[in-house]
Amino acid sequence: MNVETAPVDGHTGPARHFRIRLSATARGARLARRLTVAQLVAWGWPYDCEGNRTASLLVAELAANAVRHGRVRGRDFGLRLTVYAEDATLRIEVTDARPDRRPPAPGTLTPAPFDTESGRGLLLVEALSSRWGTTCGDPYTKTVWCEVPLG
Repeated sequence: MNVETAPVDGHTGPARHFRIRLSATARGARLARRLTVAQLVAWGWPYDCEGNRTASLLVAELAANAVRHGRVRGRDFGLRLTVYAEDATLRIEVTDARPDRRPPAPGTLTPAPFDTESGRGLLLVEALSSRWGTTCGDPYTKTVWCEVPLG
């Protein structure tokens, strides 16, 4: 368990972190979801609680987007989970290799046409998370993140 006590992302108090790099494939996206569920169980949020179910859905959507829209051949995507103890908030960050492909800004998403099979993932992220956004920390990657209350 990695515990930090310095403020991160506007939160204060101790935080727990989990970070992993995964192949930018459908298998990597599935593994991201499964590892999220297992890590939350290890941190005390059971598999069948609402917070764990919501977090696994959000990770599945963000990881699928990283694989579909952010993939660069030979480059992985990153998953980072941070739980802030003071308010039991989970921050999910998925980093991919395509900073040039940024999603629309929060609050500007439009529903996908009824006859399409995709295009609803970020609408789910916006609906289920307390806040979300995109950051580009360097010229080679972008991170799509969201926060969700676990408790």
